[in-house]
Amino acid sequence: MIAMRVDVKVGSERVGIDRVVFVELLENSVVNRRVPYLRALETSEIHYSDLVDLARKAEVPHPLFFAPSAVVHAQVRAKGDKLLQGIVPETFTVNSRTTVKLRDVELIIKDLLRKQAFAKRHDPTLGKNRIVGLLRRPRPTVRDDADALLAALGLDREAIREVRNKETVLELIIERLEANQVLVSRSVRGFMPQLIEVRFSGMTLRDAKVPYIFLSGGDHGDFQEPAGRQIFTLLLMAVLVARGIFAPVSFDASSTAPDAGREYDIVGEILMSADELQGLVLHDLEDVKAAANLFKVTPSAVAVRALRLGKLSAETVLGYLAELETEFRDRPKPKPRQPKPVNAIRKYSGRWLTSRMLRAVDEGRLSEREFCRVVCLNRIRPFEIAELKAVLQ
Repeated sequence: MIAMRVDVKVGSERVGIDRVVFVELLENSVVNRRVPYLRALETSEIHYSDLVDLARKAEVPHPLFFAPSAVVHAQVRAKGDKLLQGIVPETFTVNSRTTVKLRDVELIIKDLLRKQAFAKRHDPTLGKNRIVGLLRRPRPTVRDDADALLAALGLDREAIREVRNKETVLELIIERLEANQVLVSRSVRGFMPQLIEVRFSGMTLRDAKVPYIFLSGGDHGDFQEPAGRQIFTLLLMAVLVARGIFAPVSFDASSTAPDAGREYDIVGEILMSADELQGLVLHDLEDVKAAANLFKVTPSAVAVRALRLGKLSAETVLGYLAELETEFRDRPKPKPRQPKPVNAIRKYSGRWLTSRMLRAVDEGRLSEREFCRVVCLNRIRPFEIAELKAVLQ
């Protein structure tokens, strides 16, 4: 029989706390897989020092463990309501069965919400965002939606084609999003408030002035190069912002997309318009790869888009996807390198937010110490701000 309480050991003394309270405060947090928590559930006891450490990591005031269950429940509900101001719990999925639980990304959500509030407090020039809700009401055709978003962002298909490589295209799209106050955060392992232990593509966070797109790293199980995949994923989340959809995003880019929705097709029309793709010769996989280089996407994205447009058969596309998967698995895997702190900050916090808040520091509206705390998560100290400025040039 499961004990109804957890004994907290303080020296030779023991203080009992309600097991329901203990679970409610920690189960949906980032410490729910840590050994002291799991051991406490198994043995119904925990050292006070371990409880304090778990509470600190979960950002739970440790006196709350000793409060009545009704008080704890009210606090947890208030915390959830605060988090959900910027994101809804349901995962927006495209060809994927993955779901994201709040605890999987809770600290990242809290940090990005904090950064949104910080930007609005210290940048008085911000106006209402023109991208949020731009596509809330669908236009007559997918092409019309795609053209409207491109025009609003100041992008065009030719500009994307002319860029030298996919990495530079990704940076171009980020620059145009941030120029329109849609902030972009990219995951950097070791420089975020928590490790991501679930495979997902990212998330969109609501705000009327500075919505955030968080673009997750990792391969999500896909067999394609990171830049090409991230270009499509980033634009998919830009479409979600324009549609007024704010949620975790799980996108399986290697699927044949049988149930893909309008958002998926808008991105396809932006990067691989139906007119252009129909005019290409796609006799074999090498033709598909050449088209991928032209459109700055992955070969699998071209194959699936061609399938949806009726240019390739399902049998042919499944064969191409199998070949691409084999090629990807057999190629040498690059060793991950730890970025310099200033480069990691620029990538995770985003160039726009970092630059705007540095301006606030220069103009005396923000202290260097507060900048380092909120924007840099104390990964650099005030004397290193000059180096951060240099990488933003």
